[in-house]
Amino acid sequence: MRKASRWLLALAVFTGTFGVATTIAGAATAATTATATATAAAGTSVDQDIKERVLGVPGMHFVEEKPYEGYRYLVLTYDQPVDHRHPEKGTFPQRFTLLHKSTDRPTVFYTSGYNVSTNPGRSEPTRIVDGNQVSMEYRFFTPSRPQPADWTKLDIRQAADDQHRLFEALKPIYRKNWLATGGSKGGMTATYYRRFHPDDMNGTVAYVAPNDVDDKEDSAYDRFFATVGDQACRNQLNSVQRQALVRRDEIVARYQKWADANGRTFKVIGDADKAYENVALDLVWSFWQYHLQSECASVPATNASTDDLYKFIDTISGFDSYTDQGLEKFTPYYYQAGTELGSPTYKYPHLKGLLRYPGVNTPRAYVPRDIPMAFHPGVMADIDRWVRTKSERMLFVYGQNDPWGAEPFSVGRHAEKRHDFRFTAPGGNHGSNIAQLVADERAKATAEVLEWAGVAPESVQQDISHAKPLAPYDAKLDQPVVERQNGIRP
Repeated sequence: MRKASRWLLALAVFTGTFGVATTIAGAATAATTATATATAAAGTSVDQDIKERVLGVPGMHFVEEKPYEGYRYLVLTYDQPVDHRHPEKGTFPQRFTLLHKSTDRPTVFYTSGYNVSTNPGRSEPTRIVDGNQVSMEYRFFTPSRPQPADWTKLDIRQAADDQHRLFEALKPIYRKNWLATGGSKGGMTATYYRRFHPDDMNGTVAYVAPNDVDDKEDSAYDRFFATVGDQACRNQLNSVQRQALVRRDEIVARYQKWADANGRTFKVIGDADKAYENVALDLVWSFWQYHLQSECASVPATNASTDDLYKFIDTISGFDSYTDQGLEKFTPYYYQAGTELGSPTYKYPHLKGLLRYPGVNTPRAYVPRDIPMAFHPGVMADIDRWVRTKSERMLFVYGQNDPWGAEPFSVGRHAEKRHDFRFTAPGGNHGSNIAQLVADERAKATAEVLEWAGVAPESVQQDISHAKPLAPYDAKLDQPVVERQNGIRP
């Protein structure tokens, strides 16, 4: 899905010729391919000026470059309209990074839906296609926040238009196929982008992306927590969560002492006791989001010491999550959850009589009161309908034991004809990826990604069982699907 680009950039053309040298004096013949050498040299020449070529696009600004073997890694900003509907109303610098391999390779457009990392990293699709990666920071996550901040300009359409505009700016340089990807809120973002600009990308890989079609109907989460893992683990987690509230006064006193010692405050949520109730309510969800059934042995006994309980709560939920300092970084997410995305609610029958602030765990409680919020129903239903009926070349990957997968995207009828797929990693959590799928689904997913990117080897085209990533695994470069975060955030 590609549209003609807005900016035209001159492209250097390099040619090479073959030179062959042959030794004749009764010894073995040695042939050199001067053409290959010349072509490689020419390609290097092009790639060496990639920084200048990108900075030649109006509105591009250089921040820094970090070396990484086999790549050029640039941190940049791009001037984006605060309001794409009214671009005359000003711009803001949006941060993004470029992991450059070659203009002859496909490009993956990645977003986490939050801040962008300024260290080199590679998503799974980028490794599969051995390509370039453009990673963009979501609008309103600092420093990519307009000043002054008009929060009404933070919506999924504006964010999709950000991606579209950056794609149009870079497409004249990176002319090969493009794929969109992201995990969790990034997977949601990649999906929304495709909804509003369906002709930009050749394919989309959305990992562990929740789909809250109706924010008032969340019974899927109750069904999930009634069946996830085994009964023994569920019972123990519920018992420990109950103990966390039975012993709340002692733990809140420690919590407040920790906050005072570390400069943490509770103005947004109210006080340490309210913050702690949120931390305790996150406990079971957070365990399944980031941990596995095999880790159930780490759950403390019901009669464990308060010291052990305190450490477990901090490890799983994180005491910093609902301080002002912990919330501030995620204000844009909570704003979106309370205006368009929706947020999960579910029942806690085992906590009856222990909750002092029922209903406190809603997005409105986590956003400063001077930022107005009003929910816009129907936004997610539109996305859901489009995915089920009109999307093409989309792959959704979920984890069986991930709470966020309780409300997944459906690819609808005749999905395979549209090359739409949804696969689930057995026992997987919020870090589930293609590599964790069962063999047949892993091969199918990998083959589709290679095909969408235009780099499927002939062997894969003939037999998808041969499908595998084109680039070797790099422990430093290959990043997890989703960065771990405390608090219930996708």
